[in-house]
Amino acid sequence: MDFVINARGHVNVLSLHKNTIEVTREEHLTPRGDCIVAVGADKGLKDIPEEMKKTLKGGGKIRIKIECNGLSDVIRAVGCEPLSFQNPECMVIRKSAFVCPRTLAILADKAASDINRELVSELKKGEEVKVTLSV
Repeated sequence: MDFVINARGHVNVLSLHKNTIEVTREEHLTPRGDCIVAVGADKGLKDIPEEMKKTLKGGGKIRIKIECNGLSDVIRAVGCEPLSFQNPECMVIRKSAFVCPRTLAILADKAASDINRELVSELKKGEEVKVTLSV
C-alpha cells in the first residue's frame, strides 16, 4: 500500500538534524527547523489510511521515499503499538524509539543529516516534493 504526500521544499531546508526527519503542513520554516525536509504538505498524520496505521501499530515496516526534481532518497523505519497518528500538521520519522503524537515511525535508518546532499540542494529551491509512504 502506498500513500502520497505532496509538499514543497523551502530555502531554509538545512536537513542537519541527526535524529529525526519531518514533513509539515506549515508554510513557514526558520533555520531552527533543521529536521524539516518539506513544507506545505497536503496531508498530515491524521490523513494516513487506516489500513496503513494498523500495519504500523502492529510493528510493520515502512519505506519513505522523498523525491524532488528527479532526485530521491529512501528511509526505512518501523511502527509500534503506541503510535497515535493524531497530529494533523506534521509527521516525524525518528532514529530513536521515542514516540509522541507527531511520530510516524521509529528506528529509522536515516535522519535528516543522512539525506542525499544533492537532494537537499534541490529541496532548498522550494520546488515540488513528493513523499511516498509504503508498507
